Amino acid sequence: MSALRRELKPRVGFLGVGWIGRNRMEALVRSEQVQVVGLCDPCADAAREAQALAPGAKCVGSLDALLDLGLDGLVIATPSAVHAEQSLRALERGVAVFCQKPLGRTATEVRRVVDAARAKDRLLGVDLSYRFTTGMRQLHERIQAGALGHVYAVNLVFHNAYGPDKPWFYDPKQAGGGCVMDLGIHLVDLALWTLGFPAVEAVSTRRFAQGRPLGSREEGVEDFAAAQLLLGTGASVQLACSWKLPAGCDAVIEAAFYGTEGGAAFRNVDGSFYDFTADVFQGTKRERLSTPPDAWGGRAAVAWATRLAKGERFDAQTERLVDVATTLDRLYA
Repeated sequence: MSALRRELKPRVGFLGVGWIGRNRMEALVRSEQVQVVGLCDPCADAAREAQALAPGAKCVGSLDALLDLGLDGLVIATPSAVHAEQSLRALERGVAVFCQKPLGRTATEVRRVVDAARAKDRLLGVDLSYRFTTGMRQLHERIQAGALGHVYAVNLVFHNAYGPDKPWFYDPKQAGGGCVMDLGIHLVDLALWTLGFPAVEAVSTRRFAQGRPLGSREEGVEDFAAAQLLLGTGASVQLACSWKLPAGCDAVIEAAFYGTEGGAAFRNVDGSFYDFTADVFQGTKRERLSTPPDAWGGRAAVAWATRLAKGERFDAQTERLVDVATTLDRLYA
C-alpha cells in the first residue's frame, strides 16, 4: 500500500487495548478502512502486543497525547465509568468516537455525549455487537417486513456462568450497575431495535446480589435480574440476565419474538458465547436462517470505520442510544 493511499485513510487511535480493545483493533486493521496511528493503555504489555498489530502506531501515555496525534476517530475500550467523559473530550476536539458499551452509566451521561456528537457533527458509534450477527440482522429484516404479524411477546435471556474478572465491575459507582448494565443492555437494545424502537410505557424489575434483593442502584451491583417491559405497541417483553448463574453451561443467550403470524428466535449453540442460530417458526415448523460459523465480533467497529472513511457525520439514529439508556435507568429505578 502506498504512503499516499494510507494517509488518505482516517487516522484512528485506540484508548484501551486489553482483550476487547485489541480484538476491535485486529478487526479494523484487517478491514483496511483506517490508519491506526496511536494507542494508549496503562498496561505496558497490552500496549506492546497491540502495537505489533500496527507497527507504525505511536504508544502514548494519555488521552490528550493521543488526541494530539491529529485523529479523525477514536476507539474507546476502557472501564465504564470513564466512557462518557472520554467520549466528550474526543468529540469536543472534533474527533469521531466508537465506544464500548455502555456509552454512559446513566441516560444523563449518554445524552451529553449524543448532544456533543450532534453539536460537532461527528460520527458516534457504540459496540452493540449483537445487532451485527448474521442471525439478528436476518430476524430484524423479517420482523420489520411484517413476517411475524403483530409481535406481542418477546423473551430475552443472557446468563453468563462466569461474570466479569475486573474489580471495577462490582463497584456501582464505576460500573453503573451489574449484569443489567453489562448484559441487559444488549437485550434491551436488541428488542427495541428489532421492533423499531417503540415507546416503553412501563417497567418492573427485581434485582438480586447473591440471592439478596437489592433496592437502590447504589446499594450494590446485581448478579441476577428479572424484568418486564410493556411497550407502546402492546407487546410484553420478559428479560432475565445474570452473572455466575448455575445454568449447567457457559452461557444461555436468547432473543425470541412471538407474533400473530409466527415466531422467531436467536439462540446460542451448546452454551457458546460466540455461536448462534436464527430460526423462524410457523406452528411446529421451523426454518433455519443462519448457523455458525459467523465472525461477528468486530463488525460493529468495522461498520463505524467504513462510515468514517466515507466521510459520514452525525447520524440522527444515534438518538436511539438515549432511548436504550433511559430504559436501563428505569430498570434500576
